[in-house]
Amino acid sequence: MHSAAEAVGSPVELSDLPQWNLGDLYPSRDGEAFLGDLARARTDAAAFRDKWKGRLPEACKATGTSGLGQALKEFEALEDLIGRIGSYAGLVYYGDMTDPANGKFFADTSAAITDMASNLLFFGLELNRIDDAALEGAMTNDPVAGHYRPWLEDLRREKPHQLDDRTEQLFLEKSQTGASAWNRLFNETMAALRFPLDGESLALEEALNKLQEPDADLRARAAQSIAGVFRDNVRIFTLITNTLAKDKEISDRWHGFNDIADSRHLSNRVEGPVVDALAAAVKAAYPRLSHRYYAMKAKWLGMEQLEYWDRNAPLPETPSQLVSWQEAKDTVLSAYHDFHPEMARITRRFFDENWIDAPARPGKAPGAFAHPTVPSAHPYVLVNYLGKPRDVMTLAHELGHGVHQVLAGEQGALMSATPLTLAETASVFGEMLTFRALLAKTKDRTERKAMLAQKVEDMINTVVRQIAFYEFERRVHTARREGELTSEQIGEMWMAVQAESLGPAIRLSEGYENWWTYIPHFIHSPFYVYAYAFGDCLVNSLYAVYAKAEPGFQEKYFALLRAGGTQHYADLLKPFGLDATDPSFWDKGLSMIEGLIDELEALDREA
Repeated sequence: MHSAAEAVGSPVELSDLPQWNLGDLYPSRDGEAFLGDLARARTDAAAFRDKWKGRLPEACKATGTSGLGQALKEFEALEDLIGRIGSYAGLVYYGDMTDPANGKFFADTSAAITDMASNLLFFGLELNRIDDAALEGAMTNDPVAGHYRPWLEDLRREKPHQLDDRTEQLFLEKSQTGASAWNRLFNETMAALRFPLDGESLALEEALNKLQEPDADLRARAAQSIAGVFRDNVRIFTLITNTLAKDKEISDRWHGFNDIADSRHLSNRVEGPVVDALAAAVKAAYPRLSHRYYAMKAKWLGMEQLEYWDRNAPLPETPSQLVSWQEAKDTVLSAYHDFHPEMARITRRFFDENWIDAPARPGKAPGAFAHPTVPSAHPYVLVNYLGKPRDVMTLAHELGHGVHQVLAGEQGALMSATPLTLAETASVFGEMLTFRALLAKTKDRTERKAMLAQKVEDMINTVVRQIAFYEFERRVHTARREGELTSEQIGEMWMAVQAESLGPAIRLSEGYENWWTYIPHFIHSPFYVYAYAFGDCLVNSLYAVYAKAEPGFQEKYFALLRAGGTQHYADLLKPFGLDATDPSFWDKGLSMIEGLIDELEALDREA
């Protein structure tokens, strides 16, 4: 994956990274287009409420402009318009979360959207109070309403946890000063943190990047700096975590959820026992995967035991050159094209039309994401590209999301969103395509070993680490029900699950107990993390089908992506002969990771 690039740290390689063009959403935050849409959305949301509230039962008996299908069409158009407004405000904010003007713009827009949502809240609640036979009659007799059957059936799943209109409205409006406010506090606090290192003041993404440097002393200094800043700020992150866990407990209790993760399972459209089977399979595999691999890595690095900051250290065989943006682009496009030209065509638009924001800069959201925005626009991708080989895989991952979001957009604003059970499929599959394409071209044994090791580490991070995160969240939220947690208590839970998952080959020394503080998923979307493990294991099984050159695989794969949220994951996997509800299914996915570790061991013996 390396090029004839200059040495690590060269500014030349990373000086011309693309920034996204948000003008496809709106030219500016104070221009006529944005302000006009904001005013129109307010007016249209209130008009929609006045037109349809209390009239949905009779709409089920009608067709045409007074029928349920017409109401659904109007609701979907509003969702697209409001989604465009919210997406723009969010992307502006994520570009620099330390800019007070961005924070105010995001907060004011979010408050306006909450007001609109308050006017629209009745729609789903009232639909769920309609008799099953009446709703079925509307979907049968009105083709327009019938088009929305998947969305209506999905909505029906929420019915057992639905409260009366006034209570649901209170939850919605109070979220502005509740969970949303604490999320914003987390974002802006984390974005403002600076980590002193060798005379520089680094943002989080830059500091974490140092843990992938070949210099062991530099990794140690970076880890100690990160640990020190986390320790100095742990009280505020402890307060945020306690508050949000309690907020979730209150909401879950009122809505009748029993298990702490049940609301996430419902939103993911996945059964709790399926997730339990996944978590149990991964935990059982800890010794065969992470424990075994890190013991091998310690030996390769000449250590009896790895320090926690050595977990993602490069092997001596790893090429040290930066990967230029152009090479990263060509790598991903080539791998995607080899799978199917249409996949590369969609991906190329992200590069050619500035749908990507790549530079790491102060105040920018850390990590990476693909934002679907709305079907009437297009997705955007955010990465913090620093030229590491892992950054290429991150780019492939997020562009996989982007392709998925473009294709699913055909379903419209109400049915394009993919439940998390399949939301990570295209991203992880894109990573796998890119990795396999690079590995196939690599004949040098030492370079192959470095590539395999990096892939194994990425898969351990995606599967083992995310299930450990899920276990950590379960412990925190369970304990929080008994009272507020101290930083030390949370740290003890963190260290326990990390020790279990990483194994005895990694020393979790003082300072690591506060590293839970920076994981954004714990704050933004509790229990999201298992979706990564779900996606990785699923894709391993899916790729095995592809590797057998099954006829028509690409067409079936694109059909899966285009389905968006219109079908259950079990139905979408049937054409591939896969059944994720079978507990043994997860062992098949985990065996691929084990196979890569076997290959690494064999390469080691040959040396």
